[in-house]
Amino acid sequence: MPRAAHQDRSRLSGWARHDVGLFVAAAGASVVGALLVWSATVRTTGSAYLVRHLLTAGVGLAVAVLVSRAGRGRVRAAAPWAWLGAVVLLLLVPTPLGTTVNGSRSWIPLVAGFTLQPAELAKAGVVLALAALLAGRLERGSDPGGREVLAATVVLGVPTALVLLQPDLGTALVLAATGTVVVVVGGLPRRWVAAGVALVVAGVVLALTTPLLSDYQRARLTSFADPSADPQGAGYQVRQVRLAVAGGGLWGQGFMDGSRTQGGFVPYQLNDFVFSVAGEELGFVGAAGLVVLLGVLVVRVLVVAARAEDAFGRLVGVGVATWLAVQVVQNVGMTLGLLPVTGLPLPFVSYGGSSMLASWLAVGLVDAARAGPARR
Repeated sequence: MPRAAHQDRSRLSGWARHDVGLFVAAAGASVVGALLVWSATVRTTGSAYLVRHLLTAGVGLAVAVLVSRAGRGRVRAAAPWAWLGAVVLLLLVPTPLGTTVNGSRSWIPLVAGFTLQPAELAKAGVVLALAALLAGRLERGSDPGGREVLAATVVLGVPTALVLLQPDLGTALVLAATGTVVVVVGGLPRRWVAAGVALVVAGVVLALTTPLLSDYQRARLTSFADPSADPQGAGYQVRQVRLAVAGGGLWGQGFMDGSRTQGGFVPYQLNDFVFSVAGEELGFVGAAGLVVLLGVLVVRVLVVAARAEDAFGRLVGVGVATWLAVQVVQNVGMTLGLLPVTGLPLPFVSYGGSSMLASWLAVGLVDAARAGPARR
């Protein structure tokens, strides 16, 4: 066989290792998100947010491809460093390098108006570190020992506590749920799982009953039950979101024709409540289609995880699937008035550079953990 033909075949074989369906589903959600963000902001800023959203999605796709091409071995070796890097960034947030938005000190300003939210990267760090920690025992068919349990507690507890102190209860719950599922699948004994769940519940109660959360955040959490309790603040926001979704009916009012979306009645509609744009302008059919698309993405992650060649790949896939699923349920639930408002973005759809990059990074990690080493 000629050398050129052999190289072409090797190159095609290398790309065939990757799960195209996973990337297509994520790209589809990103494009839908770009359109919804555009509709929510076109009346005030034209296409500025659309361009930034697409730019971030493009960078995220590039990062996902690079991580995927790195291969399982390199990703597994980088797991402790990814966790350590996320923790260092979280520790920088309370310093003068961090900045406060809406009562939560969660961001580090960058250049050109961009900001970094370390809590988003912490999700990937926790998934990788727990998967690397528990994979060895799982592959040998034995349960984690006391040393692994203690290490898993530190791996999950430290970043979760740092995020809770910002305070960011929504992201802390995502971290806790994601880490819990990974350690359960990793074989953690039930008594340790019960203890972990008890700690999470205690943390939530502490956040809701002490001054840990700001008045603004506490109002957002409780206003879903009684919007009239804060008619000019968080209650107004919840009421406008419900009216927007209800106004969409079955088929919606039409893209860029939503009365409340185009009238600017819904605060934070480009990020926290972007799903309400789909509800009002695309109706039940369009909003349900978006949920199905995101559901397909989560299921595809689980399928890829099931095909992984080792326990590390399976645990990474399970962790990422949990992470994305919890955020989808929480974001859609708070938009529909079924869950408290926590400010969690809708993965790949909401405007936000850190969320977009972290979501695409998750896709790359799942594909890399399944695919094995890249061929040269």
